[in-house]
Amino acid sequence: MSDTQAECCTGPGYASPQEAIRAPREKLVYTICIYTGTGVEKPDYLATIDVDEDSPTFGQVIARTHMPIVGDELHHMGWNACSSCHSDSGMARKYLIIPGVRTTNFYIVDTATDPRNPTLFKTIDGAEIKKKTNLSAPHTVHCLGSDIIVSMLGDADGNAPGGFLHLNKDFEIMGRWENDITGMNFNYDFWYQPRHNMMVSTEWAAPNTFMPGFDLEDVGKGKYGQHIHFWDFKNKSITRTVDLGGDGLIPLEVRFHHNPDSTHGFVGAALSSNIFHWFKDENGAVHIEKVIDVESIDVADFPVPMPGLITDILVSMDDKYLYFSNWLHGDLRQYDISDPSHPVLTGQVWIGGLLGKAPQVNGRAVTGAPQMIQLSLDGKRLYVTTSLFSTWDNQFYPDMKQAGGVMVLVDCDNENGGMAINETFLVDFGQEPDGPARAHETRYPGGDCSSDIWV
Repeated sequence: MSDTQAECCTGPGYASPQEAIRAPREKLVYTICIYTGTGVEKPDYLATIDVDEDSPTFGQVIARTHMPIVGDELHHMGWNACSSCHSDSGMARKYLIIPGVRTTNFYIVDTATDPRNPTLFKTIDGAEIKKKTNLSAPHTVHCLGSDIIVSMLGDADGNAPGGFLHLNKDFEIMGRWENDITGMNFNYDFWYQPRHNMMVSTEWAAPNTFMPGFDLEDVGKGKYGQHIHFWDFKNKSITRTVDLGGDGLIPLEVRFHHNPDSTHGFVGAALSSNIFHWFKDENGAVHIEKVIDVESIDVADFPVPMPGLITDILVSMDDKYLYFSNWLHGDLRQYDISDPSHPVLTGQVWIGGLLGKAPQVNGRAVTGAPQMIQLSLDGKRLYVTTSLFSTWDNQFYPDMKQAGGVMVLVDCDNENGGMAINETFLVDFGQEPDGPARAHETRYPGGDCSSDIWV
């Protein structure tokens, strides 16, 4: 693969996880930046960041693709094509699909024509989606061949449980993807493993609950999730719902192994700050077990023992390491999951957080903490951003409104384990031309550890 191909990756994807690991180093990353909820009356945008160490603009925002309106709250995004359609020569990883959680607008951004300066290709009106599907508040975007599936967190009025939106490869609204959501109280993230006819989805809360901010009393009222759902992927229906109980409050990000023959996967429960592992045994029965606890800490003026608040997790492309962020405590962890039932802590770094262990990183005061994480395909570089959601940011890290967010690079030892903050790289979104912005999810032009799936 040439350097140009590595930068824009117009092919449909990699033949296998092993091929992805061997791909050339990333030169660009795309990161969502938001003004929603910051007091800056400007549209959210997609930032293109130069991560080529040999470039004179290394560590700088080199382009900003602004959306057409104010107030979308861009959050997560996904590719129109990934390694799930590797064998389809008619597909190309050309477009980022970027929805707004608050407006349900979808923006299709062309990153292939000029990878260093993406452009808006198409807009799907959120009002049209609500009218045709009775769904709103988009979250996770996954491609499957010529289809695109998006988890939607609410109905048209912002009530639970939501469902799944189905788009075709031309970004036309095909309707709802699921046939039956019996047992699903809320929706959030999902991942699928086609060779085993498995999909797993998780639960946050209704948009009307989480959008205004976090109220601890809502947990006791049952307004936040504690279940995960196992699906018959072909029949698009839930076959088993598991109540994780008090150890599984607000299960958010979910990840399978990248090996398409594996049934192992992990989910992080945010509020209870635990990691659960699931797998199928030789008889096809699904087992789920808690494998990591993050201890809550008594902190002055905090109403309860402070949880770590696990808000993002990912699995390295070789399925050797699990990474996750504790957004309240301020630490980022690396575990060796060679034995998935018995993870071993192999690395930890501190970035901001409410415990005060790393108020500054590379000379910059951090308002926020590790939140969204994205690992390079070779497993050596972890890009970390600090914003969770506008109203939650304002509640727990109010100074972020004036200071903006940051992106930090963490160097990872993918052979022996270990992590260290890279002292030469820091993107300060507090210095953006239109005022302080906050950064959320990151994607690589060549695909990444939290989007590519093999069939």
